[in-house]
Amino acid sequence: MDTKLRDRFVALWQTSCPGAELPITFEIGEKSRTREKAKTPKGWRCLICDLARVRKGTSLVFDRTSVTCSGGLFYLGYDTQRSENFRYFLSSGKPGVVEGERYKRSPEIIDEINARHVSLPAEDRCYTFRRWDMLAAEDKPDVVIFFARPEVLSALFTLANFDQADPDGVICPFGSGCSSIIHYPRLEQERDHPRAVLGMFDPSARPCVPVDVLSFAIPMKKFEKMIGSMHESFLITKTWDVQKAKIARSNAVHSS
Repeated sequence: MDTKLRDRFVALWQTSCPGAELPITFEIGEKSRTREKAKTPKGWRCLICDLARVRKGTSLVFDRTSVTCSGGLFYLGYDTQRSENFRYFLSSGKPGVVEGERYKRSPEIIDEINARHVSLPAEDRCYTFRRWDMLAAEDKPDVVIFFARPEVLSALFTLANFDQADPDGVICPFGSGCSSIIHYPRLEQERDHPRAVLGMFDPSARPCVPVDVLSFAIPMKKFEKMIGSMHESFLITKTWDVQKAKIARSNAVHSS
């Protein structure tokens, strides 16, 4: 990690979105002895809840044993196949077998979703999550993840589209909370022109994030370009000064 880039973004971010939360990152690789391993939950637990500690500055390492949610195991790449009853679980359910979440109308729609899924196996690798300002020279983050409210999302969304004619610099695919910050950004990282991913609309993951907060995940190679554009973008205009005042008001309300 270029520590000068790290520090440059922190300074620019404090100027552009004063008081806004810094992003977290993840890197896929071997296990680290120098960072705390996320504890194995006793029962089902959403990965997004554990990331609250990372957002406060604690670096955590996740491997297969750290995740007890079947969706988390699937979208992190530790499982490549769904359970046989998943098609009913995500849709209308199956009496006497599984209660449906009713996120999709029918099991057949789930079958089509599964047929389109692109697996990204993680096998025995681990995910190291760190807050941006905690990154060290030896770190090589794959994805940068913001948890933000609308005015800050406005900055990120506009900046993600700043240097391209294609209006789709940001995508919002259907999926679990962890798919929107891990799986889909990993897919985008492999593209020549990666897109950012807006997410955290999953009702099952919403209890793990504050009210009014969504996620905005950015492949690192795209984020580096976004940082390079900040000093010449809308962020230096009077238009954005108005939004900065709204960000300050929002921070005051949610910190009280």
